Amino acid sequence: MQQVTILDKTFEVMISRKQIENRVKEIASQLNGEYKDKNPVFIGVLNGAFLFMADLFRNIETPCEVSFIRVSSYSGTSSTGTMKQVIGLSANLKNRHIILIEDIVDTGETVTFLMKELAQHQPASVKLVTLLFKPAALKKPVTVDYSGFEIEPEFVVGYGLDYDGYGRNLQDIYVLKKS
Repeated sequence: MQQVTILDKTFEVMISRKQIENRVKEIASQLNGEYKDKNPVFIGVLNGAFLFMADLFRNIETPCEVSFIRVSSYSGTSSTGTMKQVIGLSANLKNRHIILIEDIVDTGETVTFLMKELAQHQPASVKLVTLLFKPAALKKPVTVDYSGFEIEPEFVVGYGLDYDGYGRNLQDIYVLKKS
């Protein structure tokens, strides 16, 4: 099994680049069908979702807009549970269909925070798309409308996800190797 060392931790491949590519195309196909002629706004959550968002967006065929926001709740390998201010939410979202793109939903803290922020803009609808979903790690109830992969509550890196800023450039998704 392919391994990589990032800083002081060793990771092994969990989900291959090919599996990710196939799933991204499936999600894009579903979104193309649901949002045909609705002119949605895709909002990617930086930094983690940028690769997923780019690959997903390349497969979107319906007229749409794209934007990015930034919020963080991570430190090291675990969520702090403390939200920082949303940066970059400037588009007029009233009566718009919003597709929120996340890299990973685990505790649900970040998504809950963002959904409340987005609701203040009075959108027509908000759907959540996440590459990875850890239902066993949820601390808040969250509705994930489109999920790439459900995984166990383990720490993962690659394809946009990081460990203290490193590993985002890996093409596969890696899981922390058990000692």
